[in-house]
Amino acid sequence: MSQRPLLHVTVVTAQQTVFDGSAEMVIAPGGDGQLGILPRHAPLLTTLAQGELRVRQHGVDESIFVAGGFLEVNSNVVTILADDAERATEVDEARAQEARDRARALLARGGLSTEVEAETTAELNRAVGRLRIAELQRQRRGTRPRPPQPEQEI
Repeated sequence: MSQRPLLHVTVVTAQQTVFDGSAEMVIAPGGDGQLGILPRHAPLLTTLAQGELRVRQHGVDESIFVAGGFLEVNSNVVTILADDAERATEVDEARAQEARDRARALLARGGLSTEVEAETTAELNRAVGRLRIAELQRQRRGTRPRPPQPEQEI
């Protein structure tokens, strides 16, 4: 009995390796729309948009938030160089909500330089993207959000 071919997938940022392993399929938010990568895919180099990257292993999709970058396919190897990436299971929703609220408040206040406004808008988009990926993960798993835990004094 022959085994089905697999992809080797690596997702890295400047700070860390987010994923490194075998997969049956990758679904990525390409710069020009969603793309699916299966074993024996033709060589490809494309930009990534912000969104959900899904890596299918053993029939189960793992969601990873990516905030732009590049994707390369060559000889069953998928390399993703992401500007920012985080596994959906590791998203700190409280922190993402705080970042979203902080960015919204700053933008609503106005009077920002063009550069600060662009950076704040990007921060808002990343926070909203993280929250969306965490929500999609919960929906797929059928779980509810965890209530915030009170901080314990030491």
